[in-house]
Amino acid sequence: MLLDFEVQAEAGYQRQQIIPEGCLEMAFILGDDIKRYTSEDKFIIQPRTMVLGQITEPFFIEPTGYVNCFAVCFYPYGFANFVSIPIKNLANKETPLTLLFGEDTAKKLEQKITEAEDTKARIKIIENFFKRLNDQVCIDNIVKAAIDTMVLTSGNTTIKETLKNDVSKRRQLERKFTKQIGISPKQLCKVIRLQTALKMMLNQQSESLVEIAYNSNYYDQAHFIKDFKEFTGITPKEFFNDEKMALSSLFYK
Repeated sequence: MLLDFEVQAEAGYQRQQIIPEGCLEMAFILGDDIKRYTSEDKFIIQPRTMVLGQITEPFFIEPTGYVNCFAVCFYPYGFANFVSIPIKNLANKETPLTLLFGEDTAKKLEQKITEAEDTKARIKIIENFFKRLNDQVCIDNIVKAAIDTMVLTSGNTTIKETLKNDVSKRRQLERKFTKQIGISPKQLCKVIRLQTALKMMLNQQSESLVEIAYNSNYYDQAHFIKDFKEFTGITPKEFFNDEKMALSSLFYK
């Protein structure tokens, strides 16, 4: 999936929280710099071109002005086909493209994306870039099948069900997941299910947390709140009134 996201500086966004998606993103910052907080009062400036790995903990950014980003969102196992390093090494941080593809290749790609006339032109550039990369890493079929099941069931499945009760493959699946996806099967299921609930909330399909929890296949409201807080650090009710969620709200709507 390709995203082109733009927000004018006068919108006045302060520190914002990014919600886990279960995917990796290759992002190009075309506007002003963006800070990412590493603690309550310390931050780094995000690379202008980067890959954002799997997010499994509260993750805060702050635009310094005009927001304009172009990003490629990969299916959970999609990006591992293009790099040789373990995907787990990319989790909960941004990695410059220069470290993944080399200085010359990354800089040329950044220049082409920056100078492109519009989104359509950027899409073509990205498509050509990945076509030229050697598909040296083969994602294991057991990992693909597991993720496809998770997506189809909106995260409402177990490892046992995914493996069709063949528990002997559990450790093998978890090991391959960590290397090729960046998080465990259980964590990915949680993220996918959280996404289902989040979209219901943002699209105002229901104002009842009990109903949202039920429709998202949580055991009960308490489990929904527990998972929500694990990844965001706040409760669903706090989410609606939190200005730190403004950019995330726009994105998911």
